[in-house]
Amino acid sequence: MSTSGSTRVLDEKRKHEKKPPGHPRVLRNPSKPPQYSVIKGIKLELGTRIYDQVNLYRCKIGKNTKIDAFVYIEENVVVGDDCKIRPFVFIPTGVTIENNVFIAPNVTFTNDKYPRAQGDWKLLKTRVKKYASIGAGSVINPGITIGENALIGAGSTVTKNIPDNAIARGNPARVVGYRKPATAD
Repeated sequence: MSTSGSTRVLDEKRKHEKKPPGHPRVLRNPSKPPQYSVIKGIKLELGTRIYDQVNLYRCKIGKNTKIDAFVYIEENVVVGDDCKIRPFVFIPTGVTIENNVFIAPNVTFTNDKYPRAQGDWKLLKTRVKKYASIGAGSVINPGITIGENALIGAGSTVTKNIPDNAIARGNPARVVGYRKPATAD
């Protein structure tokens, strides 16, 4: 396992910072790194929790974010602060997840409309804005923006942009209502 010195840098920071009561400062137990995981060249913030059997490649993960088991995150993905990514989630290159986003189990993001084993392909970037929630088993097609505080119903296939505060569900996902705007904690 390689974290490009991340654990060593975080250990040095911990020596000099006060820990607020009840605040998780554990990246993970440095003496017991995640088992059966591939973690290469990632940038982690304090308080991030990573569980066993994950694959993380040259991505950036914000503070106090939880990455559950069986999550695969490719290079150049950015995950914000205070996010929760549940088991069996796939996040490829080109995806940006802002702060306070919830991603339920078995969500799959894609980054190419016409994938193939060989040849050229076109990366289409996807953004999930802050406070959004994506229900279990959803598929997010490439080049999509999911708006701030949007809610995607379980099992949806998102093929078009979803506006802020929208509730969308179905295959393809359609807006069926709106929620009150999120308030900062």
